[in-house]
Amino acid sequence: MEWSADGIILATRKHGETSLILEVMTRERGRHLGLVRGGRSRKMQAALQPGNGARLTWRARLDNHLGLFTVEPLEMRAAGLMASPTGVYGIQALAALLHLLPERDPHPQLHDGLETVLAHLGDPAIAGALMVHFELQMLAELGFGLDLGECAATGTHEDLVYVSPKSGRAVCREAGLPYAAKLLALPAFLGVRAEHAAEVVADERELAGLDASQMDAAFRLTGYFLDRHVLAPRQIPVSPARDGFLQAVKRSL
Repeated sequence: MEWSADGIILATRKHGETSLILEVMTRERGRHLGLVRGGRSRKMQAALQPGNGARLTWRARLDNHLGLFTVEPLEMRAAGLMASPTGVYGIQALAALLHLLPERDPHPQLHDGLETVLAHLGDPAIAGALMVHFELQMLAELGFGLDLGECAATGTHEDLVYVSPKSGRAVCREAGLPYAAKLLALPAFLGVRAEHAAEVVADERELAGLDASQMDAAFRLTGYFLDRHVLAPRQIPVSPARDGFLQAVKRSL
């Protein structure tokens, strides 16, 4: 068995004296693992940092084997990511999210979203909004998508300011006001949710007005449903990098 594809490095872990097990995200084959012989060498270390892009060739005798990766560096992002708190925490938070995906299950929209978020981690306001949209896309890909475009009670598309913690559906101000204490806040920039992270970047003028309270509410919203549907059932704690990323974004705002 053999295939080649471009991918993004998510994480590594030691294997034996000189090798690494490499975890990558590819567009065609999803999250994939493989062994890199000699991956702990000084020559290979710079290329195998999280966030870097690489041309990958995977080989194995059988499809269900771990297999071997050969790696050709394409885009060395890691040094730039390490230069800012949002970059440092952001790549860790993204990797922790993608680790929730079944291995070898293709999710091309998440791969493309990952590329977009990585390209903007140096701009905290945009990076924060992109990360929230990425988490919403993760929920959708795992079968727990939220419906934020229409009021669950009235069907209106206007003045959507709440989300029901039970149904994951938006609620307009008038219908939700009597139950506001039990509902989650819906920040305005998520009211009409872009389906792909790239669409968020297209309207940077709208994102320029975001403040720390809106960002906090957005992460509280996605965090609630990630914990309820994905993390708690698997007894997985929230990644500390997620909170570190949010705090870095809020400080910049």
